[in-house]
Amino acid sequence: MADGVLTRVHSLRTRLDETLTAHRNEILSFLSRVESHGKGILQPHQLLAEFEAIPEASRKKLNNGPFGEILKSTQEAIVLPPWIALAVRPRPGVWEYIRVNVSALVVEELLVPEYLHFKEELVDGSCNGNFVLELDFEPFTASVPRPTLSKSIGNGVEFLNRHLSAKMFHDKDSMQPLLDFLRAHQHKGKTMMLNDKIQNLDTLQFVLRKADEYLTSQPPETPYPEFEHQFQEIGLERGWGDTAERVLEMIHMLLDLLEAPDPCTLEQFLGRIPMVFNVVILSPHGYFAQDNVLGYPDTGGQVVYILDQVRAMETEMLLRIKQQGLDITPKIIIVTRLLPDAVGTTCNQRTEKVYESEHSYILRVPFRTEKGIVRKWISRFEVWPYLETYTEDVANELATELQTKPDFIIGNYSDGNIVASLLAHKLGVTQCTIAHALEKTKYPNSDLYWKKLDEKYHFSCQFTADLIAMNHTDFIITSTFQEIAGSKDTVGQYESHTGFTMPGLYRVVHGIDVFDPKFNIVSPGADMTIYFPYTEEKMRLKNFHTEIEELLFSQVENKEHLCVLKDRNKPIIFSMARLDRVKNLTGLVEWYGKNARLRELTNLVVVGGDRRKESQDLEEQAEMKKMYGLIETYKLNGQFRWISSQMDRVRNGELYRYIADTKGVFAQPAYYEAFGLTVIEAMTCGLPTFATCNGGPAEIIVHGKSGFHIDPHQGDKAAELIVSFYEKCKADPTHWDKISKGGLKRIEEKYTWKIYSERLLTLAGVYGFWKYVSNLDRREARRYIEMFYALKYRKLEGSVSSTGCGVVAEKKGKEAWLEPSCKFSELCGITVIV
Repeated sequence: MADGVLTRVHSLRTRLDETLTAHRNEILSFLSRVESHGKGILQPHQLLAEFEAIPEASRKKLNNGPFGEILKSTQEAIVLPPWIALAVRPRPGVWEYIRVNVSALVVEELLVPEYLHFKEELVDGSCNGNFVLELDFEPFTASVPRPTLSKSIGNGVEFLNRHLSAKMFHDKDSMQPLLDFLRAHQHKGKTMMLNDKIQNLDTLQFVLRKADEYLTSQPPETPYPEFEHQFQEIGLERGWGDTAERVLEMIHMLLDLLEAPDPCTLEQFLGRIPMVFNVVILSPHGYFAQDNVLGYPDTGGQVVYILDQVRAMETEMLLRIKQQGLDITPKIIIVTRLLPDAVGTTCNQRTEKVYESEHSYILRVPFRTEKGIVRKWISRFEVWPYLETYTEDVANELATELQTKPDFIIGNYSDGNIVASLLAHKLGVTQCTIAHALEKTKYPNSDLYWKKLDEKYHFSCQFTADLIAMNHTDFIITSTFQEIAGSKDTVGQYESHTGFTMPGLYRVVHGIDVFDPKFNIVSPGADMTIYFPYTEEKMRLKNFHTEIEELLFSQVENKEHLCVLKDRNKPIIFSMARLDRVKNLTGLVEWYGKNARLRELTNLVVVGGDRRKESQDLEEQAEMKKMYGLIETYKLNGQFRWISSQMDRVRNGELYRYIADTKGVFAQPAYYEAFGLTVIEAMTCGLPTFATCNGGPAEIIVHGKSGFHIDPHQGDKAAELIVSFYEKCKADPTHWDKISKGGLKRIEEKYTWKIYSERLLTLAGVYGFWKYVSNLDRREARRYIEMFYALKYRKLEGSVSSTGCGVVAEKKGKEAWLEPSCKFSELCGITVIV
């Protein structure tokens, strides 16, 4: 083909057929090696290993042609001799499926249901031909506009604004929904923006021009109350701004939209309309409190994220309300679970004010059964039987607290998102979903082999809840692109829900589309009052240094710190996380133990798990046992320090900086990390950071400039990378400073809570408008989700045992929660018709 000439793109099957014709023997050699593995699933690294094993001459023939492209894009191979089926992903969000008969070298294209049916045979054999429930959400979103380029994934609001502004420009009547939207605005019965004097678009334009003329003649700083009466007379109410200058900006934006809509002006205008005053944030599981909880089971980064999020949102809401010229007190309520057995925390208190806030609170509502209140902590994998009743109790409590409906509901993690979906469904409120981590990607093949895992993890409930929430919500925010659609070589968390099967339960033909404009990337930051650069000497909290030195270098071994550091002059490799399998702290310890040069150059300090009390978490117990074994196997005492979880965030901030004083580094070795809040914290404090290449840190860090990527599956290489870093630092003392400053620059540009809160509240406005004008909660989709919930999810959550949780039979006063266990149809205010 001549350079620059476009040719027709052939189907996957056609390209493979052509290659089979040209290189039959070479392909047969490779496929025979794959087939020899027998019945099972092969991952990309296994396929590439088999490809590397065939003769070099054969590899060269295949590598640069269509077969090489297909192999590089294959995410998994299902082997059922003589057939091999391939799931091919040419680019993020785009999938094709084929299978090859190795004996006959016949190629077939497969539809999604056909591929999933083939995959199910790994579990069910050939006896899976009976009727299977197939879930397909695509027909209900077919009318929703969406982009097609992978680079547009996660920029949903930008695409929506382009679509909406183009739609508005179609004709003058297209602007009527915007007028209706503005006229509908009120707060607690008080009209905002427009009153009844403006009934049509002509009147609106006339009034806006009159207001423009008047305001142009006024000093820019003129307060709104000085011309409020004149504006009311012509049809304009409060909400446009607090000064003549700000009101004029809003009026000019609306006049521009009425004249010639454009996406930037539309987003700016919608973001400044007063819409969000009462926010509800849901996070039921774990120990949610502000002190002495980090490191408890199921209690980590999500708590930190939400508390920082709330403070940033309140600041932004107060600023916007002031600039809108309104006298309204906002309220943010974090709804979590009340735990009567609070084990030394405040989790048994019904309400708690959020520190460093004026109008934000934690509201705790207990789980209950027909026998009474559930007293003890329950694993996040066991909460499902309680959530429906919990939702109704939360709705009643919010009605009391707010005396009105919330304007905006945000769910967190699977349990918070299903509760948010039920509440938003009932109240008709804009909903935002934040997954933090979708478990399906953390536990490989947990969908296919769900029956083996369900007794321990109840993934059948969780994956079903995730599907309901992500399809019900108005918009989804993620911290990174990878969370949505992975990378060129890895599948994203949400993308993994595009099509999958849970044999014997249901088959998901189309679960979610990562091109859906509901996806938006909004990255959080670190609390800059706690996490700031080690070079900020005047801000340093040196009063903590005695405690920190005791923590790191004391020769005493006890339940808080195990093993000692003999040479305190060596730099410290530091890591802090929950002690579970996915966080992989024990993996880091093993890498260190195996590498003699790394041990010679550095000390290793790990903070994770709580040896001061007996863990209730099975994974944590297993990781503790493994850690003890590694200490003994590699004789780590003298170079390694294992510290129990530290719950004082303020001191932890100074701990990061103290590590930086030693010219240390931060290591985050997780097998997968949805975002990586500790990575942000460490980089904000100036620590050069080595973090997993799987998940959010791959986007946070620019490799070699603001930190380094490490592959948790290749620990030896990760250890050598840290050795190489310190060898360079010995040769060039400025190298450590260069990476430290690169990390700080990266944080300032992209990862702050101020950027986050501005973006989130603007999204709430845009999607609130989109929901209003396009009636996104369509009847058909709503009924489909309702039936899926009522007929499948409720049966699954009912099968999860709720015994052994310390139920209180006696019911008194506020703890009575006397409403009977609700049914989904009652909760949603509808009747499910089957």
